Amino acid sequence: MIRPMRWESGQLLMLDQRVLPHQETWLQLESWEDVARAIADMAVRGAPAIGVAAAYGMALAACSGTDLKLARQGLAASRPTAVNLFRALDRIMALDDPSYERVLAEAQAIEREDVESNLAIGTFGAELLPGRCSVLTICNTGSLATSGHGTAMGIIRTAFGQGKISMVYACETRPRLQGLRLTAWELQQDGIPFRCIADGAAASLMSQRKVDCVIVGADRIAANGDTANKIGTLALALAAKHFGVPFYVAAPTSTIDLSISTGAEIEIEERDGAEITHAEETPVAPENCEVWNPAFDVTPGELITGIVTEEGVTKAPFPFSARLRVSSTR
Repeated sequence: MIRPMRWESGQLLMLDQRVLPHQETWLQLESWEDVARAIADMAVRGAPAIGVAAAYGMALAACSGTDLKLARQGLAASRPTAVNLFRALDRIMALDDPSYERVLAEAQAIEREDVESNLAIGTFGAELLPGRCSVLTICNTGSLATSGHGTAMGIIRTAFGQGKISMVYACETRPRLQGLRLTAWELQQDGIPFRCIADGAAASLMSQRKVDCVIVGADRIAANGDTANKIGTLALALAAKHFGVPFYVAAPTSTIDLSISTGAEIEIEERDGAEITHAEETPVAPENCEVWNPAFDVTPGELITGIVTEEGVTKAPFPFSARLRVSSTR
């Protein structure tokens, strides 16, 4: 199982996803500030993986004797949309014993529970798929985005093991190309048949009846099922609705935020415009080109066929408050 990070000899070793698939570089993170920078710079990404990384950042803070409130504040500021980040930090802050040993044990428990959750998501999600189907996905929701196995990719992995997957179509995922760089790499590692497509080709693919279902991940889910995920997800949901293709969201219950009633309350991160105007370091747009670069969009719950968590599949109508055993934190 691919793992994006591991705790070793009092430091957090993190696979730098910015240089995959051509380089496999492990960062040695020795302070909570290192972890916060890695999250902000997207050396690690994916809501569950961000949460686990933040928990280990708190362990590094405890090890150095840093005030945990200060570390929590700094780590919470690294990225605003993924609710798993805040849940992990609040879980650490709720400990009666803030010692290094206890904080580290809690971080390791968060990581272990994430793997168990992903495996359960894979099992429940695979039951939804017909035999020998083609699946469309966006961004990266695999082992690299979690502690292992993955959410949407976890469903694909489990279903492939059951002989259900004939083809995976992976959107390139502009502007940082997580689908082309990371999902393609993971699919190659597992020997799963796939093709990468330009984001704008997805609707055309669905119109040709080449997609049996769409499965995506989530960074935050409101109580009514509105889901924030990588930019471009809303376009996939609209096309899927038009062409009658089932549209599933896969995420652990830690991604559900019952403190917000709708997706309108989700803070959407806006990133540096250079991600659009430059290809790596090479400018591809006119000088001083103005851009809008939201990292996520919000898909209304009414467009979602079902949301798969480690507790099972929830279908519309939502809300979740009556269906799932999740706590409300922020």
